[in-house]
Amino acid sequence: MNFIQVAATILLVLGGFFFFAGTVGLLRFPDVHSRLHALTKADNLGLGLVCLAMALLGGSWRGAAMLLVIWLLGLLAASVSCHLVAQAALEPAAEPPTPRGDP
Repeated sequence: MNFIQVAATILLVLGGFFFFAGTVGLLRFPDVHSRLHALTKADNLGLGLVCLAMALLGGSWRGAAMLLVIWLLGLLAASVSCHLVAQAALEPAAEPPTPRGDP
């Protein structure tokens, strides 16, 4: 194994660790906002590390650029979805409908 393969293996293991840590945070933290924070931060870093490892192993600039675009789209999707879930969590729950005939 050469240096590139060793570095890519280390980056893949670290990326997997951050994905695992984000999942544990999602399952263990008490409220919605801390769960979202743990999930988006850890998963974005994990995705970045995995994309970097794949770019090292790919060996072409075009593949590295595509992986960069994938990572940036992942960042965008995670931030937008996190914002929407956090906004929905702040809104008060809708009242259940009243049965017909009740005043």
